[in-house]
Amino acid sequence: MNAIFTQSSAPGAPGIKGLIEAVALNSADDSLGKIMTPLQWEAMLPFLLPFSLGQGQMLIAQGSLDQTLYFLESGSLSVHYEDESGRVHLAILNAGSVVGEGGFFAHTPRNATVQAVGDCKLWNLTHSRFADLSQKLPRVALALAMALGAIVSKRMMDRRKRIAVT
Repeated sequence: MNAIFTQSSAPGAPGIKGLIEAVALNSADDSLGKIMTPLQWEAMLPFLLPFSLGQGQMLIAQGSLDQTLYFLESGSLSVHYEDESGRVHLAILNAGSVVGEGGFFAHTPRNATVQAVGDCKLWNLTHSRFADLSQKLPRVALALAMALGAIVSKRMMDRRKRIAVT
């Protein structure tokens, strides 16, 4: 990950209530709130790491090899693709969204760049922490995997968002 961010310390780290509320309020077709319950989010807290991004900071660089998944608690993220002719805006993701689902499932280069539009609070789930979650709470890990699969499917059906599966 190319982002420069400040990460909250694990002891006494803020609770996940803000993320749960953001997910519940997200009315987008590809929202996790339609699939994941607040209890499942609370169970995932030990496996998630909170951090912040400032305006303009890069979260994901197009072409990078990274399998981290990100949940956006507050703020907005811009997703864009760069080709030979320049930058193509793909999407704006708002609070309650997930990003990084493509690289999370397949260790392939990221399809797009993701940057903070303004100040953002996020939570990340690394591939190794997901493996721990799968061992300790297999039902929660399965629910998350199914939710992410549904989101990938919905984004792939939308031509504008297809390449935004990062």
